[in-house]
Amino acid sequence: MRNLLCLLFLAVTAVPTTAQDQDTVGSGASYKLRPGDVLQIVVWGQEEYSGSFKVDETGRIPYPVIGAIDTRGKTMAQIRNEIRAALSQIFNAPFVTVTPQFNIAVLGEVRNPGLFSVDPTQTVLDIVAMAGGPNSNGNINKIQLLRGGQTLDLRLERDRVGGLTLQEVGLRSGDQIMVARRGFTGDDLRMLLSILQLGLSVAILITVQ
Repeated sequence: MRNLLCLLFLAVTAVPTTAQDQDTVGSGASYKLRPGDVLQIVVWGQEEYSGSFKVDETGRIPYPVIGAIDTRGKTMAQIRNEIRAALSQIFNAPFVTVTPQFNIAVLGEVRNPGLFSVDPTQTVLDIVAMAGGPNSNGNINKIQLLRGGQTLDLRLERDRVGGLTLQEVGLRSGDQIMVARRGFTGDDLRMLLSILQLGLSVAILITVQ
């Protein structure tokens, strides 16, 4: 009986240590932050140390008590370990998770165009879906990436870009995804019919006169 109680005690006390030692990096573990990105940091039980922190133009994020954290060239695991080591000086065994996010605009023929906060593991189609998906005039097979005045076609049928993550495609903060208009849409047809009908009416009036 005494041996059984000892085993139960060891099992219970071992759980917190295991939880603290496990990998607590959120999505995009291998992603490296760029200026404009946002790092979501959660310290369990410590709300004052949790929040979303934007990477400035020097590659640093401001963080309570610790000060500026240099994120340049570091993976999420490295940043998490650095934060956890610093917080260990304040309280015992902090449990930290980090998740990278960045802002991408979805424009063109979508139902709800706008700016969206996304993570690197999402796909191009995921982001288009966040904007409500293509509208009746949108061509889902013709999506363009706009960056710094340059345009890159992301043809889903040819390159299967839709199933790749944003990290694999190479998207980053400040990029714009443009869903192009279809060549000839229902709206175009209705407009053409209206013009023909108007022309026919004018022709009839001229003939009558």
